[in-house]
Amino acid sequence: MTGLIREIRFLSSDRAALLWLGIAVLVAALSVVLGLREIASQRTVLNELIEIDRVEREVVTGLYRDWGNAAYYTFHLTYDSPSDFAVAALGQRDTSPWKHNIRALAVEGQIYETDAENPDFALIGRFDFAFAANLLAPLLLILLLHDLRSSERTAGRYELLSATAAVHGSPWFARAVLRVGALMLCLIVPLWAGGLLAGTGVSDMALASLIVALHIGFWWGVCAIVDRVAWSSPVNLTVLIGAWLALAVIVPAAVKLSVDAAVPLPDGGDILLTQREAVNDAWDLPKSATMEPFIERHPEWADYTEVSQPFEWKWYYAFQQVGDQTVEPLSLAYREGRIRRDRLAGMYAWLSPPALAERALQAIAGTNLAASLAYEQQVRDFHAALRTYYYPRLFRDEAFSDASIGQRPEFRAAGK
Repeated sequence: MTGLIREIRFLSSDRAALLWLGIAVLVAALSVVLGLREIASQRTVLNELIEIDRVEREVVTGLYRDWGNAAYYTFHLTYDSPSDFAVAALGQRDTSPWKHNIRALAVEGQIYETDAENPDFALIGRFDFAFAANLLAPLLLILLLHDLRSSERTAGRYELLSATAAVHGSPWFARAVLRVGALMLCLIVPLWAGGLLAGTGVSDMALASLIVALHIGFWWGVCAIVDRVAWSSPVNLTVLIGAWLALAVIVPAAVKLSVDAAVPLPDGGDILLTQREAVNDAWDLPKSATMEPFIERHPEWADYTEVSQPFEWKWYYAFQQVGDQTVEPLSLAYREGRIRRDRLAGMYAWLSPPALAERALQAIAGTNLAASLAYEQQVRDFHAALRTYYYPRLFRDEAFSDASIGQRPEFRAAGK
């Protein structure tokens, strides 16, 4: 206890250490505040869009009293609600669409047409808590621990402190424990404050705290190994900064380049273009060129495929689906390619503790690639439900009715 009190006094008089700890609190708190603001903004936007979507559907239903026009002009909002822990790790919500306005037209073009609007963020990521804890906190830890022994060697006190210590190495261990513990508190306290404000579950917060602690513990080990070598403080700092640069920036960049080269995949824009070309070309082709591939997928409508007029809604929606069928191999390759890339990146992430911790926090927050793909599948499933609803009414030429329109599918976001 006496040694701990001595080290606390020593730390309280170390202005440089207090500065780094103060910066840690500021960075963690700022990242959490920005995360809270971003998620609050997304939820506000979603609430407004949900209401607008409901009103617009009511207006469209009053304007168009036939199934073809109702399906064409009615948009359905689909969205991926942020989880309560998304405030700490925004992940794929920065780079992948989390809301769409879907119609009963070809779905592939509607899914991928938003890709061009999403910015490509820098490799090291957005300023959220995951960024602060995994990229910036190790740097602050390095600044706190790089000269524990070397500074005493420079001051000529190292041999004396070692000789008078009750246990060999205890002064350095106690000093390191105090600084590491203080840094963890500087990170975890703002995280818990933000999590409580966001309504995050205790289990998620505890797991995230454990991940942060393990990551900081790894860098503590690296600092301890380097500090035990009889180098000067500037050399220690240079070596540790080099290790951070390699593990936090160079290795993730190399992994991304190697994974992208190992798993090529089509571009979302190519899928969009191919699907639109298939749909546009259908206007100039014989009706049979559309109905035959459509019936292969929906044989139950084989007795209703006769198109006697230059334009009929059932033919129009049939070639919309055929457009999706045309790009289905590309879309499947794109999805499977992203999954393979993510799996490879997950394997290689063990070479980069910051990247590994980042992925772990995104998994807890539901903002990783798996969550993005799950939402994309929700959109496809909902669109399939729309087709299942409209096809009987279009192909059988049923009369439009309010009772029937009340049975139209409504999108329900998956709970997180």
